[in-house]
Amino acid sequence: MGQSETILLTGGAGYIGSHTYVALVEAGYRVIILDDFSNAKRSVLTRLAQLTRVNEVTCYEGSVLDGALLRRVFEENEIAAVVHFAARKAVGESSEKPLAYFETNCSGLLKLLAAMEAVDVRRLVFSSTATVYGDPAPELLPLKEDAPLNYMSPYAFTKIMSEQMLEQIAASHASWAFGVLRYFNPVGAHPSGLIGEDPSDIPNNLMPYISKVAAGELPHLNVFGNDYDTPDGTGIRDYIHVSDLAAGHVMSLNRLLATNEGHVVNLGSGQGHSVLEVLAAYGRACGRELPHEIAPRRAGDVAAYYADASRAAALLGFETRRSLDDMCASSWNWIVTGAKEA
Repeated sequence: MGQSETILLTGGAGYIGSHTYVALVEAGYRVIILDDFSNAKRSVLTRLAQLTRVNEVTCYEGSVLDGALLRRVFEENEIAAVVHFAARKAVGESSEKPLAYFETNCSGLLKLLAAMEAVDVRRLVFSSTATVYGDPAPELLPLKEDAPLNYMSPYAFTKIMSEQMLEQIAASHASWAFGVLRYFNPVGAHPSGLIGEDPSDIPNNLMPYISKVAAGELPHLNVFGNDYDTPDGTGIRDYIHVSDLAAGHVMSLNRLLATNEGHVVNLGSGQGHSVLEVLAAYGRACGRELPHEIAPRRAGDVAAYYADASRAAALLGFETRRSLDDMCASSWNWIVTGAKEA
């Protein structure tokens, strides 16, 4: 399977998209990237070519909000399915710029689906998030896919809205099939050190922030809240290595192409780690204790969530293979070997 199909990867030059590009090519797919490079560097294309041994990465530069560009991409390529990453993703920023999040995440998805329908391409793997579960009651942990949905931020709202749009579209005609992947916190980097997370400004997510502290670019980690109802008072999250996550996208796509049946699954490790636990693990990776300061809680953050990923295991054959220490070690390897040259 996948030896001749062409897959469109929106946001494919970004952090998760670039790792999924490598995984898809290794699985035998031909992959086309669409990216506006608002949160990615063009140098990643050269690195992807090096990693996958292709002559040149096919990339269209532009936004999913550009309907004319989307039409051109589909007209010029015989695309079998789409993996959709292109979206704004920072919880805190979404509370400050909700209109921008509604436009990119919801309107962008609608424009993409319209372009797909025009050429009868009806299979899509969708990048969703565990934040659709809101602030879950402790008795609901680990979170299953049938847990109540709720939003604590405009970002989470856009993902719930997008999921509901996909559900309604799938119900309208049996030809549509969507793989909705609610993933938890992707971290780490490719073992080569050639690609990893490289935010263009001060990061909103934990591990890239810690990595900048470890690299001496930031003086300390701000720990947003130490009064949560957790063992050490800091927020607990389910961290998943980005390479495990990329493999999950390949598995989801394989199932869509083989069965034309949609699915909604969690992708996570099934184990929670606190902010301070992650900080300590990163300290082990870089060989020194890393400084931190306690800061007020951020709007939209919750105390704890981690996944029950048993449905993904049953439907897709998904499992995580890398530990928290593996995640931190690969991130540090990326920082010292690849990020500075990106």
